[in-house]
Amino acid sequence: MNILVCDDDKEIAGAIEIYLKNEGHAIFLAFDGIEALDVVAREEIHLVIMDVMMPRMDGMRATLKLREERNIPIIMLSAKSEDCDKIVGLGAGADDYVTKPFNPLELMARVKSQLRRYTELGGAAAKKAGVFRSGGLAVYDESKSVTLDGEPVAVTPTEYGILRLLTENAGRVFSLEQIYEAVWNEPAYSPENTVAVHVRRIREKIEFDPKNPKYLKVVWGIGYKIEKL
Repeated sequence: MNILVCDDDKEIAGAIEIYLKNEGHAIFLAFDGIEALDVVAREEIHLVIMDVMMPRMDGMRATLKLREERNIPIIMLSAKSEDCDKIVGLGAGADDYVTKPFNPLELMARVKSQLRRYTELGGAAAKKAGVFRSGGLAVYDESKSVTLDGEPVAVTPTEYGILRLLTENAGRVFSLEQIYEAVWNEPAYSPENTVAVHVRRIREKIEFDPKNPKYLKVVWGIGYKIEKL
């Protein structure tokens, strides 16, 4: 797989490059957001590791730009660990968030998880080919795509995984832990903010009024479900 590592700290970028190359990946390096966008425009990139604090264009703005056209997985790196920073990063379009200093093995595990979800576009939730519907919402397992009233909806691999899980099981309520473990394919230690941010982004794409959703509903104190329509 082709992976873009974007970090203005060249030592950190180089260390990540070594670990990823040992896993058999082809690595492209960038040292600010503008360089990252240039690489993605030129090369076929399957995953981006993006630092937040960088000169010229920071990781948040670069991620927002990437999300205008690309749905490839983005793992954000940041020295900040507060929940609000994580929420902002995920809200900008990142699929995952790793806090510096990080364990390289943890980062490699998250890369594997994101690439697996990107290639399968369904992760552990994908069980069999089919079309799953709720009213005008349709999730196509074979093409790994989503439509709303016949119009295509651009979703990231993580968003697709959540929609795939919930729409196949329309009417069933899934807890935050169940969603996280099925879609991220790893134990859920503190899934609340992560799942909630992705749900908010999905609602912005499939709901006419995200504050009064027709499809993706919260069941207070339990979790989320896709309404069976």
